[in-house]
Amino acid sequence: MAFDYKKEYKEFYMPKAKPEIVTVPPMNYLAVRGEGDPNEEGGKYKTAIGLLYGAAFTIKMSGKAGRWIDGYFDYVVPPLEGFWWQPGVDGFDYSDKSSFHWISVIRLPDFVSKADFDWAVAEAEKKKKQDFSAVEFLRVDEGLCVQMMHIGPFDDEPASVALMDAYLAEKGYENDFSDVRLHHEIYLSDARRVSPEKWRTVIRHPVRIR
Repeated sequence: MAFDYKKEYKEFYMPKAKPEIVTVPPMNYLAVRGEGDPNEEGGKYKTAIGLLYGAAFTIKMSGKAGRWIDGYFDYVVPPLEGFWWQPGVDGFDYSDKSSFHWISVIRLPDFVSKADFDWAVAEAEKKKKQDFSAVEFLRVDEGLCVQMMHIGPFDDEPASVALMDAYLAEKGYENDFSDVRLHHEIYLSDARRVSPEKWRTVIRHPVRIR
């Protein structure tokens, strides 16, 4: 049975539909940075997603390409995630998605070293005949956060964020956004196959004790 991060680490991937405090350990990711409307057909965001999955599955199938990674075990590729912000905006202005900045990521198993990552990028470029230089190896230490499961369209996220903010005020915490501590989303639904009102998205915000 392939190791499934969503099932093995439910506290990080399957929170309840109400706010909770969690301490997130450091994790390594495949990452692509960009800006612009994520819904733009053929835009930077959709290109970034293709690059991430291309590299992610190259690592997953590395043995078939003759790359024997020390400590490798069979696993399910973790879900797509994203760190988001809008310069000069407190929160998000969903009416101006063209100003979104993002770092799209897919979690890497701990056994993947920087050397393995470099191999995967080069191998993906060779196999797919595409430039993968935008893909980077990123380590993120989120630490203390508030999170909850948002159910519904992305444009309805402000309602869930309001619940999170009220919870923080009640429990003695406050948001702690910075250049490196960002609005974080984990996408658990396939938007191509699930209707928007049923989409499940983990929303996570960095916090500190007030």
